[in-house]
Amino acid sequence: MTDILAWLSSLPEPLLYGALILAAFAENIFPPLPADTVIALGAFVAARGNGSAVGVWTATMIGNIGGAMMMYGLGHRFGLPWLMQRFPSLFPAGATQRITERFKTQGVLAVVVSRFLPGVRAVVPPLAGAMGIGAVRALLAMSLASGAWYGLVCVLAFRAGANADALLARIAGQQRTVGLVAAAIVVVVVGTVWWRRTRGRR
Repeated sequence: MTDILAWLSSLPEPLLYGALILAAFAENIFPPLPADTVIALGAFVAARGNGSAVGVWTATMIGNIGGAMMMYGLGHRFGLPWLMQRFPSLFPAGATQRITERFKTQGVLAVVVSRFLPGVRAVVPPLAGAMGIGAVRALLAMSLASGAWYGLVCVLAFRAGANADALLARIAGQQRTVGLVAAAIVVVVVGTVWWRRTRGRR
């Protein structure tokens, strides 16, 4: 994580947004990619002078919705069996069946809800395409879910970045107190262990 943070911090604002677009886009194709972490770190870096919260959110939405609609198009064009053969990592065991059943009973609502679930949200766009959910309805549903989720991630991470200097200064000011407390804890632990061993020998 520290390597990613250092790399993002070294990027000028346009390249930072470009990196976030790529991360959010790739999440729809390679679910193990820690896109949420990259985007949160990007918002943190942006707050330190490399961008804005709105810029981070916009870049994330462009990448995420772009990747989602590409996978939707593949699902609509080639169908579920082809997708499961070409992108097996998108379809964890049991998840596809559960999401399919939700789509059949809940329709667009299932698209919105399922996009909030980290373990299965990459399944949603291609499955929506394969099941014939309209492109406009799917786009609106996925935009609503992704907009809310990444809006929360960006706001929290951006605030953390904006307040980082004050937090570090506060920690530095209390460093002596923290050190004394830590030393006291060590003394208590060592003393307790010594007392138990002495008691056991007796």
